[in-house]
Amino acid sequence: MEWRPGFPVDLAQVLGPLSRGRGSLNFRRDRGVWWLAANTPGGKGTLALLHRPDGVVEAEAWGEGADFLLAGVPALLGADDDDTGFVAHHDVIAAARRDTPGLRLGSTGRVWDALVLAILEQKVSGKEAIRSWAELCRWFGTRAPGPGPDFLRVPPDPVAIRSIVDWNWHKIGVDVKRRSALIEAARVAPRLEEAVQLRGVEGRAWLRTVRGIGVWTAAEIAQRAWGDPDAVSFGDYNIPAVVGYTLLGREIDDEEMAQVLAPYVPQRQRAIRYLGAAGARRPRFGPRIELRDYRAM
Repeated sequence: MEWRPGFPVDLAQVLGPLSRGRGSLNFRRDRGVWWLAANTPGGKGTLALLHRPDGVVEAEAWGEGADFLLAGVPALLGADDDDTGFVAHHDVIAAARRDTPGLRLGSTGRVWDALVLAILEQKVSGKEAIRSWAELCRWFGTRAPGPGPDFLRVPPDPVAIRSIVDWNWHKIGVDVKRRSALIEAARVAPRLEEAVQLRGVEGRAWLRTVRGIGVWTAAEIAQRAWGDPDAVSFGDYNIPAVVGYTLLGREIDDEEMAQVLAPYVPQRQRAIRYLGAAGARRPRFGPRIELRDYRAM
């Protein structure tokens, strides 16, 4: 199919939250084509996207989930995003908004794949989480349908998650707390998909009915599953520092970050995305976090 957006769209900015670099065995750009392997209501599927110079997005899909993925292309690229009423209260955000007109909040329309990655990222370094994510997809996911790159894998579905034995969880470096949360979520996975229809505060609260899914995890899922413009990842190691140093010139905690971002309600996540687009980063000083390898414990 071909789709011409009625608005500027920057695929790298819109799809960025789905990527984890070379550890993303389910989502990566390869030779100019964006490849996504996903679990869908119809089954496993693969989506390929190519943004042509004339602005048209070419999309092709394979597998049982092909129809779902093709139908979801506009939403994935931000067609359902509505920034009405957003006002930039800080110069850096105003500049980023002006300089990145193609930044929109996309939505996959599905909870499960985002949930697995978000739980893996709980309370560990990014490198640890990406390593576990890649190994989980490689060993317990499935080869993506279609002619995609050899590395492309569909993440494990709820049935596969529940089938993983303890020693394999240990082998891929996932501790008891995170594996328990994944198994608990897998038991009620179909119900959790209802969060996409509820959206907003209600959708995030629905996700949090599962033991092991808290404010941070629910926000991370909401940002990807329905492009939630107000889902702030409170409890994150980096975000308060990014917001604090960029907007106030100093480090702040979650409580003060909530105060700083209060003028942006109900679009606080959009403000944070603009900070990211502006290149805001946590200052690099102090000792690095020591990586834990649960496989050695």
